[in-house]
Amino acid sequence: MKKQLDELLKQLVNLHPKYIDLSLNRLLKLLKKLDNPHLNLPPVIHIAGTNGKGSTLSYLRHILIENKLKVHAYISPHLKLFNERIILNNKEIKNEKLISTLKFVKKINKENPITFFEITTAAAFFLFSKEKADFLILETGLGGRLDATNVIKNCLINIITPIGIDHQEFLGKDIRKITNEKLGIIKKNSDVIISKQNNIVKFHIKKKLKNKKNNLLFFNKDFKINKKKKNNFIFEFKKKKINFNNPKLIGEHQIDNVGTALAAILKIKELGYHLTNKKINKGILNTKWPGRLEKGKLGKIEVYLDGAHNVDGATQLLKYFKSKKIKVWLMIGMLNNKNLYGYLKKIKPILKGVVAVSIPDEKNSFEPQEIIKKCEELKIVSFAQNSITNANKFLTINIKPNIVLVSGSLYLIGKIRNKYL
Repeated sequence: MKKQLDELLKQLVNLHPKYIDLSLNRLLKLLKKLDNPHLNLPPVIHIAGTNGKGSTLSYLRHILIENKLKVHAYISPHLKLFNERIILNNKEIKNEKLISTLKFVKKINKENPITFFEITTAAAFFLFSKEKADFLILETGLGGRLDATNVIKNCLINIITPIGIDHQEFLGKDIRKITNEKLGIIKKNSDVIISKQNNIVKFHIKKKLKNKKNNLLFFNKDFKINKKKKNNFIFEFKKKKINFNNPKLIGEHQIDNVGTALAAILKIKELGYHLTNKKINKGILNTKWPGRLEKGKLGKIEVYLDGAHNVDGATQLLKYFKSKKIKVWLMIGMLNNKNLYGYLKKIKPILKGVVAVSIPDEKNSFEPQEIIKKCEELKIVSFAQNSITNANKFLTINIKPNIVLVSGSLYLIGKIRNKYL
């Protein structure tokens, strides 16, 4: 059945338009033929941002499930299987239901040009509309205003996670333009939760939203993380302080991500849903999110897997390994629309050297020699390898490091994480 699904997904990829249409018209036409499922959804929590979307969604999902609520979720990209993208009533969608739905939506579309993300989003909305749930958590693909998930008309809570420079070819070169695109998901009368942002972004958000009638909750103003300790932290929400255990996900930024999720959870609690602090805490502890400072092994070598692919992601890795006083060998593969030079420059202080690879089966990946060229410009010791297998052999036989960080793309992590776990 997996082979059947893979073939179907390839057929959907081939529907990609020859001409760029920066609007939601294609998707809206298809949704209309499907009887507008996007207008018949459970209460929506919609998340946009550059970094932390997936982790924030995962915390929310696990906390709500722990409190006996039924949750749909839409996630992208997937690490290994497309099924990871669609969560129906707390569970990953099964192949049989996924295949039958994709076939149906493809038939309704009648070979009309449409992007892969658009047609699969239409299928997801169709599924979400057919099964009851308490909440639907939507993660945007890459933007906000023109993201396929943004065809919804109403939203209970909007979340804006940390915004940085990424996807400039679609969102704009300037951080203010990118912020405007992310803020485009905000719906009338929704509660809006703003994660920790840099000062430029925070100032711009306040300026853009000052005339909106939404209830705005800002990190470090309306909700705060206080007294971070080894095993717990104090979360302050509207002057009320609650003690929670630290998440199992690694990195100080994960405390910030869980804080954003908690602001949404406590807002939901205010709306009358029965959520207990004990179960909220258990949900935090149960949260897993593969490919985010995930630990593995390559023989005796300790391996960290992280899908960071932009400068802000590199900043978080830098903070983590600096705090541990650790230097690492980096195995990197990256899509060629990313800021490779900026990523390497930011992460350089914790690097002993770089092993460059291309992402398997990804035609838009940087070639290893292109990565080596950037490393040479930055005076970083580097070696090119023509496969992941050869890269692993090179590390274990020639380098013999204590710690390796595999990073640069979630697509890379998805292709190879099974080699280390």
